[in-house]
Amino acid sequence: MELNVINRTRRKGYVNYRKDFEKIVLKTIEVLDINQDICLSVIFTLDKKMHSLNREYRNVDNTTDVLSFALNDYQNDDYFEIELGDIFINIDAAIRQAKEYNHSVRREICFLFTHGLLHLYGFDHISAEEEKEMIEYQKLILDDIIPRDDK
Repeated sequence: MELNVINRTRRKGYVNYRKDFEKIVLKTIEVLDINQDICLSVIFTLDKKMHSLNREYRNVDNTTDVLSFALNDYQNDDYFEIELGDIFINIDAAIRQAKEYNHSVRREICFLFTHGLLHLYGFDHISAEEEKEMIEYQKLILDDIIPRDDK
């Protein structure tokens, strides 16, 4: 596994999530029964940049908490290593949402990473059925690593 963690903010401490992210990737590989080595990047950013990315790539004129950019449509085939893509996590949104959901910033950032990772693997939440499936996978992957009551 190659995991690049890039902090595009001036805030310190966000590269410390590497071990949590590695655990999440390994659990995701186990849960989804994937036999490939993967490569992906996580980029920490703030509201202003995320707003710009959201407007440019999704035509949504607002900030968001996480964006995933898959390099290719994921297919579980026989390649040795697959480069999944990039996950952008908005630190400002993570801090706001951690307060709103009454859990730690660590839990929220790891939730956003898990959510973004599932998008890279082709999951979506456009329909209610897709959303339900994605939520179940998020719980299955994340709850044992960082419990919901993590404060």
